[in-house]
Amino acid sequence: MTAAVTLASFGVHSCTRSVGFAITRVAMAPGKSMDETVQRPMGRGADERLPSAQLRVVFPESLVATVSLQQREVVLGRRPGDGGHKIDDPTVSRRHFVIGYDSGTGQHHGGDLGSRNGSRIEGRDVRAEDPPTPLSDGDVIRVGDVLTVYESSGAVDAEDAPDVSSDAIPGDAAKTVQLRGAVATAARDPSSILLIGETGTGKEYIAGEVHRLSGRSGPMVAVNCAALSPQLIESQLFGHAKGAFTGAHSAHQGLFRAADGGTIFLDEVGELPRELQPKLLRVLQEREVHPVGETRPVAIDVRVISATLCDLTQMIDDGSFRLDLYARLSPWEIPVPALRERRADLVQWIARLHQQWHENRDREATPPLRLEADAVERLLLDDWTENLRGLFRLVHRSCSEPGSGIDILRSRSGTRKREAPDDPVAAAPPKAAPKVKRPKPSKEELEQTLQEHGGSIRATAKHYGRDRRQIYRWMEQYGLRDTEA
Repeated sequence: MTAAVTLASFGVHSCTRSVGFAITRVAMAPGKSMDETVQRPMGRGADERLPSAQLRVVFPESLVATVSLQQREVVLGRRPGDGGHKIDDPTVSRRHFVIGYDSGTGQHHGGDLGSRNGSRIEGRDVRAEDPPTPLSDGDVIRVGDVLTVYESSGAVDAEDAPDVSSDAIPGDAAKTVQLRGAVATAARDPSSILLIGETGTGKEYIAGEVHRLSGRSGPMVAVNCAALSPQLIESQLFGHAKGAFTGAHSAHQGLFRAADGGTIFLDEVGELPRELQPKLLRVLQEREVHPVGETRPVAIDVRVISATLCDLTQMIDDGSFRLDLYARLSPWEIPVPALRERRADLVQWIARLHQQWHENRDREATPPLRLEADAVERLLLDDWTENLRGLFRLVHRSCSEPGSGIDILRSRSGTRKREAPDDPVAAAPPKAAPKVKRPKPSKEELEQTLQEHGGSIRATAKHYGRDRRQIYRWMEQYGLRDTEA
């Protein structure tokens, strides 16, 4: 026997639109009365969960917490009611802010509930009469003087890896947890690893942790490929025999043999000259190096971890990086998130660097780190293009200059805050216009362009829509001299 189901809806207060339910016919379950109405969310199985999401309370320290957003609605406040999250702070109203899920858009939305001290999303004031604001991964939500970060990425479901050192990869943001999981998985396998991420994201620390977890008995040797001498790079990496070239007064084992039994970390691997790439490929394939001036290769046992901030796929298209080498370097490819992608870790990083700064100077006691909500909000909204290097420099200033450092942290010179859109429903900020890539010039055309730009490599690279490294490669091919001061 079947029973008709009536149309019903589940209201989510004023924060979201109602969640619709479909009219359908269902089999009568044993023990159920014909008088009972069975309702089912439209397009969603009965046991299917809402998309993964969480809210991380990051400031002040005494209130740090993680709030699951799998529920239909979560109210934040001093007295939020059933299913809400209590925030015991005098600047927070009893029912201050609400987060609900809109099945129509597939997004969580946030709205103020008429709080006394107001709410802000991404630095923009949110009023009770405003329409619900769609939330995006990494959004900073301020309720009174309490700062939170919304995380919606699939990384929320990632399981942490207890074997991975929290000193090497610290933090509790969803993408940090996901990163530790990826490192734990890749470390157990002997294959090469390619770390991809911006400068200053801690790629060398990650490589060191992979080496530790791998259990290899030899050392880890770190090599900055961009700093190697163009004339001596082959002998620096693979070694040379005595008398192999002018100035080779003794034999040199090279960095690969120095890492025998262990790991070699090739940082900035995208900077390797094109002519050296086939030789590195052979090392990876044959597990042996051929020192300059030697007649026989030397077997090695080295695990290779490389890192780059370059778009190697674009370089492959340009012809400046070999596809087969890329394939050999990246059986495991681990993206390293930028600091702005793990905002929930920012305050923890500031406290960590503050502690380290004083410990490294043998201070008797580390003074307490005093932060204000305005300063923390501004720091959370920063783009942090230099990542941890920029954050360390800021902490260094705040620790070394007179005063508590509050003014420095509040004013944050060079801050690049993400601007909130005028339209609260607007999506991500517009993408920058793509570079117009010009074809490879002739020697005469390149000379003319350099002359027109006063010898500036940066300006010439911008003119051709290329990276500066490509300009240097062309100049080397054509035998042109760098005249830039």
